[in-house]
Amino acid sequence: MLFNSYAFIFLYLPLVLLGFFALARIHQAWAAAWLALASLFFYGYWNPIYVGLLMASIVCNYGFGTWLGKAVAHRKRILTLAVSADLLLLGYYKYANFFVDSVNTVSGSDWQVGTIILPLGISFFTFTQIAFLVDTYQGKVKEFNFIHYTLFVTYFPHLIAGPVLHHKEMMPQFALPATYRFNPENMAVGLTIFFIGLFKKVILADGLAEYVGPVFAAHGAGMQLSFIDAWGGALCYTLQLYFDFSGYSDMAIGLSRLFGVTLPLNFHSPYKSVNIVEFWRRWHMTLSRFLRDYLYIPLGGNRKSKAHRYMNLMATMLLGGLWHGAGWTFVLWGGLHGLYLTINHAWHGLRRRMGQDPKAKLSKPMHALAVLLTFVAVVVGWVLFRAENLASAGAILQAMSGWNGIVLPDAWLAKWGNGGAWLAAHGVQFGATNNLIMGGAMNWIWIALLIAWFAPNTQQIMAAYRPALDMPAGSSAKILLWQPTLRAALLVWAIAFTALINVSQQSAFLYFQF
Repeated sequence: MLFNSYAFIFLYLPLVLLGFFALARIHQAWAAAWLALASLFFYGYWNPIYVGLLMASIVCNYGFGTWLGKAVAHRKRILTLAVSADLLLLGYYKYANFFVDSVNTVSGSDWQVGTIILPLGISFFTFTQIAFLVDTYQGKVKEFNFIHYTLFVTYFPHLIAGPVLHHKEMMPQFALPATYRFNPENMAVGLTIFFIGLFKKVILADGLAEYVGPVFAAHGAGMQLSFIDAWGGALCYTLQLYFDFSGYSDMAIGLSRLFGVTLPLNFHSPYKSVNIVEFWRRWHMTLSRFLRDYLYIPLGGNRKSKAHRYMNLMATMLLGGLWHGAGWTFVLWGGLHGLYLTINHAWHGLRRRMGQDPKAKLSKPMHALAVLLTFVAVVVGWVLFRAENLASAGAILQAMSGWNGIVLPDAWLAKWGNGGAWLAAHGVQFGATNNLIMGGAMNWIWIALLIAWFAPNTQQIMAAYRPALDMPAGSSAKILLWQPTLRAALLVWAIAFTALINVSQQSAFLYFQF
């Protein structure tokens, strides 16, 4: 079941809300159990077979967690066993075919493991439970309530595509009596955030999506891409992914707020970043936090030599890339961002040795240049992330570099009139192109860029009502700050109506595949 479907919006969600608050008037435990069962139904709607797998994972990890919480001896062995079991399960479903195919390619063998269907959200519920186990080992977990734990793992706003939650963030909220009381403010704030996210997904992300497929399929179809088509397709995907994941993150936060539960912030205008370090503090923030706390720091972090720090960064990003998908394109994407981060940290170190402060505020021209340079580096990475294979990624990057020549569509020459004639007279080439990216796509690109770079994001708009945990300092919008007024209600209604009449053309969120 998708958040952007009529069945979810008009049937599932109202029934779950009504059941939750009705049962909460009798007993909190009943309401929590209802929400956990509703979340399992939400998960099983995709494929009921994997509900058993999810529950087996929950029971085993809860058992290991309680064992860890009570154990005095051999605690590290218990943790190792539990985490290994989680990783083996994830490895089988997500990486078995990739490993066998890679071995077959290198050795010329013909091993087969059969078709393995990837359970939806397995990466997220596995990482959530690994975090629970490690936090238990470190003595951070104080409550072992099976109903609350099941709800913590299965909670439908986050189950399929995050955010990756910490036990300590959710358990206190599930125990609060206020969570189980109907709150009109939570309804208003939650629905506003949800419909902003729905608009991002249905109108912006899905509007850009139609221009992405033809460009990334061109190499496989034997078509040579032009400079404009390659850059247009890469930018359309860059912005599609941005609004798709931003929309999902908003919808998750909004849905959770309806139940009185505040989720951690997971997306904070990453394309406004002035460097790659900041980008990863803004993009999929809870995954970045997980990789930092449970991989980068245990590897040694920055506590040893610079060489070790850069090796740890590279290892973390390679594994982060592989987490996103079982393919060499994802490995290379992770490695590229590892290289970006290494260069970024080395540059900051050089500036500090020169007596400069890397955190000092930049002038407006330098700030704009830094944002643009970071954005272009991210766009290049997204080509690897989206491409079906390395050959396709190479073909697109080759065209983006101008290797195939820089030729503008001849249709633009006539459309631009005297301006086009002036450009042609000064050496700009116009000619026949594949015309995969034309006027419609260009309009989507510049409108989406203006929103991504200059508009306040959802948490800034809703800052007066603390929409998420760990809100960054100074995150209140200077314009469009939401207040419960008639004008705001009419604007939200217009956004919701526009999104809802387009929901019939629903598509899955891009992060569902990870």
